[in-house]
Parts: sequence; structure tokens; C-alpha cells
Amino acid sequence: MSGDIFEILHNTRAMRRLKPDPVSDELIRKILDAGIRAPSGGNNQTWRFLVIKDPAIKKAVQVEYKKAYDDVIGPRYASAAPPPGSDEQRYHRQHTAVEYLTDHYHEAPVWIVACLEHGDSEPNRHSGASIYPAVQNMLLAARALGLGSTLTTRHLIREAESEKALGLPPGVHSYAILPIGYPMGNFGPVGRGNLKDFVYEDRWGESADWV
Repeated sequence: MSGDIFEILHNTRAMRRLKPDPVSDELIRKILDAGIRAPSGGNNQTWRFLVIKDPAIKKAVQVEYKKAYDDVIGPRYASAAPPPGSDEQRYHRQHTAVEYLTDHYHEAPVWIVACLEHGDSEPNRHSGASIYPAVQNMLLAARALGLGSTLTTRHLIREAESEKALGLPPGVHSYAILPIGYPMGNFGPVGRGNLKDFVYEDRWGESADWV
């Protein structure tokens, strides 16, 4: 059936081309509610979600997003080989979609900025465990509702400028921005490599024959 969790997991691809059509607050609320059902360290729930609709704020962040593309992401795509499960043609399409998102980032009708309240403590390697499960829940919820999105972190290349544009207070850091809207394209299978290439058993580098 269409709502089967495994079907959703297998076809929640990054949707980088989004229509500017409005998305109702009711749907965004459902996505956010799915987010807070995720686990967080010690169940402390220090996550905070900033919903951005203001075009001026989105445009200010898009400027930094574009600078990060020009300085880092664009050259990386131009020189990198296709990832596992892809090929030259698919990788070119992905790159084209990334360019489109870069130029139209601010046109997505709604953004959800996933943040953590750190207070005086500094973010560290385990901080993401208290926010990225919520981000994935929201991506899956958006897909179940027929909405497109993608997990973007590129603004963190220009973190200080982006978080200033977002108006985040001291002690709060963003971990992802989810641009949300109705997709221009169709959902479909995600491009991934073979499971056996990523799984070891007992010792690093030893394949698991049952995978």
C-alpha cells in the first residue's frame, strides 16, 4: 500500500525542484509533530524548529547558500566521480538539480530550520544524535503527505552569516534546513550502492555473506 513505511523509505528521494504553491499550516504542523516523535539524548528535547515563510529572510540565507555553492559545492561536483548507485548521466542530473535548488532555494514556500539549544556548551560529535533523527522523521512525513524536501546543510559552510540572517540567538545552532513544497517531479527509487558494499561482520573489512 502507498503508506507502507518500507515503500516510503525506498522512494523518499531528494526533491530539489519545488513549486511555489503554498503549503498549509496544517501539513507543516503534521511534519513538525512527526519530528518531535524522534529520540533525543536523555529525552532532553533541546530541539527547536524555526519555520520560515518570510521571503526576505529566505533570500538573505539564499545569498550565503549561493556563495557556498560557488566557493565549495560547485567545484566539488565538477571534479567528483559519481557516487555509488549512480552513473555519469544520473550524476549530471543531480548536479543540475543542485544548481536549480541553489538559485531557487528562497522560493520554496516553507523552510523548517532544525536547531538545537546548546546554551553555554559547544556542539560536538554526538550533538547531531539529538536532532537528525527528527530531521529524518520530518522528511519521511513530508513524503507521506505528498510534499517534497531535501536535507540541506550547505548554509553551515557560511554558518555565522547564515545564522545571523536567520536571527538565531546565542547558544542556538542550526543543523539543517528543510525547504518544503510540492514537487515538480515524481518520487521514485533512491539511488544507492549495493548493501553488501557497506556492511562488514565482526571485523572491519570482512564482508557479511548473508547481506
